[in-house]
Amino acid sequence: MAQTPGDRSHGTATATRPPISPDLAILVLVLIWGANFSVVKYALEQFRPLAFNALRFVLASAVLFAVLRPSRMTFRLEPGDLKKFIGLGLLGNVVYQLMFIFGVHWTLAGNAALMLATVPIFVSLFSTLLGHERIAPAGWLGVALSVGGIALVVWGGTRAVQFGQETVRGDLTMLGAAVAWSAYTVGAAPLVKRYGPLRTTAGTMWIGTVVLVAISLPSLLAQDWAIVSSGAWAGLVFSGALSIALAYLIWYYGVRHLGSSRTAVYSNTVPLVAIVVAWLTLGETPTLLQLVGAASIVGGVLLAKLGVERDAVGAAVPLE
Repeated sequence: MAQTPGDRSHGTATATRPPISPDLAILVLVLIWGANFSVVKYALEQFRPLAFNALRFVLASAVLFAVLRPSRMTFRLEPGDLKKFIGLGLLGNVVYQLMFIFGVHWTLAGNAALMLATVPIFVSLFSTLLGHERIAPAGWLGVALSVGGIALVVWGGTRAVQFGQETVRGDLTMLGAAVAWSAYTVGAAPLVKRYGPLRTTAGTMWIGTVVLVAISLPSLLAQDWAIVSSGAWAGLVFSGALSIALAYLIWYYGVRHLGSSRTAVYSNTVPLVAIVVAWLTLGETPTLLQLVGAASIVGGVLLAKLGVERDAVGAAVPLE
């Protein structure tokens, strides 16, 4: 469910041997992201969605702030870029996050991961419309495969399929989240080129966190903290500190040492890990049609990536 950050300076592997194996680090990252859907699903049984989302973003922002130490970072904005940071912060860390958290709450963890895996498809479509990319015939075939896979995942479940009920509402909400993050990705590309992926991510995240906390105040005040178990608190820490903050640092570490394309190959396995983890921990058993749909989505995304001629439009992995 992820894409490669568009920072050209990180596009090739370095000659020096890294202290930690990048491949091992990215494999750990895949496990973190794949497990996060089930972790969030479990925690939301005790947390209100908005309260949970606000708290995990406060935690993630604090961790990134401590690690990046902004006082030692050059962050002088060019004229007009503050408005862009604010707009993208609202789109990528408020609109997207609201859709993500309610989407996971309303659907199955495996379904949520598969819907989010379509981000590369929408990024390619948006970038093509803006003239940043050109989709070759193989790419369009990948788009068609992914769309067919989405239909199989959404309508191939064992639960009653009625719009607005059961998992369909959540599946469509997650699909909306994928569209929102894709728009953020394409819109953020110029800022990524000027300020780098980490600074752009941190800046938009901090802006989004302030707004998320503000709109979540009623939910935070109404939350019954007595029912929140230690396991749910652990899930919040996992989702905020590991799946967002640490995961981003690992991702860019991998991009720096492995290159964007090789790192992205690993990210395509996240939905598969998510399905297995959801099956083992939540008892979510996908139907045969959904498994076919999952294979179609992943295959379509890979095919679409191969069939796209890029013009340096960067993309960031979705903040789970």
